[in-house]
Amino acid sequence: MLLLTLFAVLAGAGTAVSPCVLPVLPALLSAGATGGRRRPLGIVCGLTVTFTVTIVGLAQVVDGVGLGDGLLRTLAIVALLGFGLVVLVPALGDRVEAPLSRLARFGPTGREGDGLRSGLLIGGALGFVYAPCAGPILAAVIAVGAATGETVVIGLAYAAGSAAVLLLLALGGRRVVDRVRRAGRGPAVQRAVGAVMVLTAVAMLADLDVRFQTSIADHLPAAVVNPTRALERSGAVADRLEDLQGAPRFDSQAAAREAAPAVAAATTGPTGPAPDPDTAALPGVRTPPLPVLGPAPEFRDTQRWFNTPDGRALSLRQLRRERKVVLIDFWTYTCINCIRTLPHLRAWDAKYRRLGLEIVGVHTPEFAFEKDAGNVADAIRRSRLRYPVVQDNDFGTWNAWGNQFWPAKYLIDADGQVRYTHFGEGEYRETEAAIRALLAEAGDRDLGAGVRTTGGDAPSQRTTPETYLGSQRAQGWAQPPTDGTRAYRYRGALPQSGFALDGRWRVDGERAAAVADGVLRARVVARDVYLVLSPPRTRAGLVTVELDGRPIRARDAGDDVRGGRVRVPSQRLYHLVHLDRPGEHELTLRFRDGTAGYAFTFG
Repeated sequence: MLLLTLFAVLAGAGTAVSPCVLPVLPALLSAGATGGRRRPLGIVCGLTVTFTVTIVGLAQVVDGVGLGDGLLRTLAIVALLGFGLVVLVPALGDRVEAPLSRLARFGPTGREGDGLRSGLLIGGALGFVYAPCAGPILAAVIAVGAATGETVVIGLAYAAGSAAVLLLLALGGRRVVDRVRRAGRGPAVQRAVGAVMVLTAVAMLADLDVRFQTSIADHLPAAVVNPTRALERSGAVADRLEDLQGAPRFDSQAAAREAAPAVAAATTGPTGPAPDPDTAALPGVRTPPLPVLGPAPEFRDTQRWFNTPDGRALSLRQLRRERKVVLIDFWTYTCINCIRTLPHLRAWDAKYRRLGLEIVGVHTPEFAFEKDAGNVADAIRRSRLRYPVVQDNDFGTWNAWGNQFWPAKYLIDADGQVRYTHFGEGEYRETEAAIRALLAEAGDRDLGAGVRTTGGDAPSQRTTPETYLGSQRAQGWAQPPTDGTRAYRYRGALPQSGFALDGRWRVDGERAAAVADGVLRARVVARDVYLVLSPPRTRAGLVTVELDGRPIRARDAGDDVRGGRVRVPSQRLYHLVHLDRPGEHELTLRFRDGTAGYAFTFG
């Protein structure tokens, strides 16, 4: 625990000297340069408290109602703009200060006092601005904290590391402005403070802060931009995270292999009774006794529920009282492997719900935008899902089950015991046979024939591996994408399953967004090509698709391509290419500025 706490402190300090601090730095320096001598301390303390509460507390509330991470940035802009106007316009400041006079006199003033209370107010507002800037580093810290049960301690350690560096920055800026104040220009400094806050809010609204910080990151050494990068990506940290994750908690295939000698000797006992072949079996499918893997964990740390009466949460305890057989499906809506299983889930729901089967989809997001409840609702509607689905934005249920895969299916018998698992695509007949076996075991003796499904084509056996456009998991790139905004140029021949960027791109851990003349080239082996895409903030995105050096033909185009182009109005998986048979092809994608890509999958 001590090592994790130290890591959190160093990560917080690293964030405070990285480009991430740029949105909050002007307001911090301006506000800390006026008022009493303790105002910088008050600002940093207020910022630290708000920042910690926001990350450890408010972020949970935001996820609880299923809102995306962008809400925190919006709140930051509103708070910064409001405080800036109050300071910039004295008349407006007087009106705001009147009802708050019992708390503190807000805004830079020349009155007596040490400025601690007013600093706390301003710092509290800046905490909302700083929270979204912490980004991926803090996400990892909090994830580790959640796994160890010490989330608050880890969050406070991270905030303390940031606070120490921010206080030094505020005190340094104050010394400079003190000289200006002694020259008799206090009112001008006050107006400058307000103007800086307002301009910073406007810049954030136009994403200028992001462009500025990535531009700086492009031209500074990595040791300055991210001094804790080596620590974050060290083998020791990676090993610790792997230890916390552990092995899959439930695996029926592994359990069946271990229990094979016992099963051969008996058909009852800990492996469960054998199903009645006349009522449960499917033609051509052998259904061995299903092992008892242990009690099913309850849904944990979930957010919004869909397809339940009044959005009411379900519980496995209640389903057990109702003697339901339950199928838990871990999925996410941009995962093509998950999408291809949905026709089978729909068919099983339609066939077996009235016979006692309850399917529950647990939507655990891979990307930040998949946490948005509106995006999930749209995906449920597009996929025509009728069974209950719950958001698992914080991986609470995922971790409780020890799950490691998208998609993953877990079957629970009527007594609440996990009896069958399957990870990935395929084995649909075997999974249906297990469903029927548990329904028969629960007492239903009239299951009828099995289901027939359409769609959900299996992937090709020989395809290019999945890859990502973000820096964290990019594989197969001639020039690996790196964090920041920079120009890419690669004119060599690509190897099989190779990728390259051309033009100017802005890259972070999850995605690559085209800045100017963005082109993505790839040599892929596939029948189908899919790409997770996201539009710019203010308009739909656009991607032009070329195959083997020519505009893609209608017969080769995926479902989302019209006239050789993909319109990108929302954040989801897009189908770019669909060929008659698998083969090796040159793929060229031309991105409209601001359009972003996340991950390729192939079928």
